[in-house]
Amino acid sequence: MISIVMLFKNNQEYIADTLEKLKAFNEVVLIDTGSSDETAAIAQTFSNVKIYKRQLEGFGSLRNEGAALASNDWILALDTDEVLSDELIEELMRIPFTNNAVYEIPFKNYYKGKWIKACGWYPESHVRLYNKRYTSFSSDDVHEKVLIKNLQKVPLNNFIRHTSYRKIQDFLVKMDRYSTLFAKQNVGKKKSSLAKAIFHALFSFFKSYFLKKGFIMGKEGFIISTYNANTAFYKYLKLAEANRKDRCC
Repeated sequence: MISIVMLFKNNQEYIADTLEKLKAFNEVVLIDTGSSDETAAIAQTFSNVKIYKRQLEGFGSLRNEGAALASNDWILALDTDEVLSDELIEELMRIPFTNNAVYEIPFKNYYKGKWIKACGWYPESHVRLYNKRYTSFSSDDVHEKVLIKNLQKVPLNNFIRHTSYRKIQDFLVKMDRYSTLFAKQNVGKKKSSLAKAIFHALFSFFKSYFLKKGFIMGKEGFIISTYNANTAFYKYLKLAEANRKDRCC
């Protein structure tokens, strides 16, 4: 059997849609990293949900802590803005599980209800289903991944609908969160400066809008490419600031 493990903070707009699709699973472990809205109250109306409160120090370590709290060995790691398609649920129920395998799931990413087929958002897939007795997530604060060394990676056919960005505020919240964790993860390990921040921002926009064909998505492609550029800029600017503090203390 599969346990779902999700981290959340202030996701009241998305949580009901996500959990509605998870009624077929006997256990959904939710890790609350400090919500102040109605997310937890909404989640508690679902009988298969268990909620735990933890501080967010880094995504990788917290995903592993959530897996340890789950009663099943097979873990499907999700975010609260990720909705399983009906076809994927059926496919998951039919998997002939193999202990030395992990399972990779395709994603469809949406912005304001529009499927984004460029900007590096498509095609996209992630290993999200694994046996916690044989592997785990990396301990990275951001961009954490399921460790797959010596394991077989099996692609699944059906998709997760990812609706992370429904309004501009969602971009700003995630940009601040991920840039802060990036700086924390890389302080003292990677050099940075204002010049590097500008370079990474400009290259990120060029890569997203031109190399990854963001221009074919109209204004949404431009907005996403600009968001990618700003995220890169603040990641390296925060890292430069963190490095200065690290050297002087």
